[in-house]
Amino acid sequence: MSKSDTMLSILWLLRSGRKLTAKELADELEVHVRTIYRCIDSLCASGAPIMAESGPNGGYQMIGQFSNAPLLFDMEEQKALAQASLFAEAAGYPLTSALGSAIAKLKRYTNEDQLAHIDRSRTGLTVIAAPSYADDNRILRELEKASAQGFVVRMTYDKGKGSAPESREFEPYSIVHWKGSWYTAGFCRLRRSLRSFRVDRIMELDLTDARFERPADFSAKEVLMGQLLPGAIQAERLVDLRIRAPEQALNELQKHWLFGHALHERTDGEALFRMGESALFSYVPYYLMPYGKALTIVEPISLIEKLVQTSEGIANHYKEMRRQANERKDDEDEQIFHDRQINRAARQTGGAGGHSAPGGGRDEG
Repeated sequence: MSKSDTMLSILWLLRSGRKLTAKELADELEVHVRTIYRCIDSLCASGAPIMAESGPNGGYQMIGQFSNAPLLFDMEEQKALAQASLFAEAAGYPLTSALGSAIAKLKRYTNEDQLAHIDRSRTGLTVIAAPSYADDNRILRELEKASAQGFVVRMTYDKGKGSAPESREFEPYSIVHWKGSWYTAGFCRLRRSLRSFRVDRIMELDLTDARFERPADFSAKEVLMGQLLPGAIQAERLVDLRIRAPEQALNELQKHWLFGHALHERTDGEALFRMGESALFSYVPYYLMPYGKALTIVEPISLIEKLVQTSEGIANHYKEMRRQANERKDDEDEQIFHDRQINRAARQTGGAGGHSAPGGGRDEG
């Protein structure tokens, strides 16, 4: 019997309310009494309310009512928790310290085979993400606490557009992780509307004594996407965008949030998207250009024209960049040539002076 099975069996026996000695438990489970002592220690360390009494009438007994929910996990559940922790840590999860403690506790109360399985599972999975910063994590922890407990926060936010930072009171209904960045979405008391804010742009944050109630129909996803991509898929007038491309290119395109949600129909080598006109001409051209010649826009023709204009604008931008770079290169080459001429003239002048001095000396002699 594994250690986890022994621990669970001990809990089941003690939940009867009877007081049982270590020997009685050992006899019932057919294990050594020392195994019972070790398992009892592990259960107490994990928070199980077990009371031990010494003496002739002593033994172990469960204190009060104890949940009958399973406390232990099978091998697949252990692996899932261990690997999920890697994703959370890489994303800058605000409770990373508590998560690490939970994984350490999980590993502490497993047998050797289970521990080896957990370690192999964690080392066999790599999650690559942008680095998170300590101050961002501190603010994120405060936001998580405020969101969970319903506290209004006062924060100073930098819009990142050269304007002065603004202080505001905010009701953080939710924190959101999207495309490698953390956001908070909720009700802004300054603007009197639902807003989302990037956590890495929050300069200062404090919890206030004021409280809030999260609306039952609140959707952080709708708030965030509505602010980042206004009118993308919920506009009054939707435009059909039909794209023809290899399956792999269409699959990659659908992974993008906008195209994934705007997909209306998918056939072999072709996809039909429906999205707001504003988003179609403001965002889509820049999302499609990296695909180059891998895709063909069937409709609308107006988007093709927009892509032509955008491409020409980008091409002209880089042509001008190249022209300026060539001018700088010509100026540098000219300066180098000029410096070489000066150095050559200086060497020639110095050489001529060195030959004339001895001759002059002989004339004077």
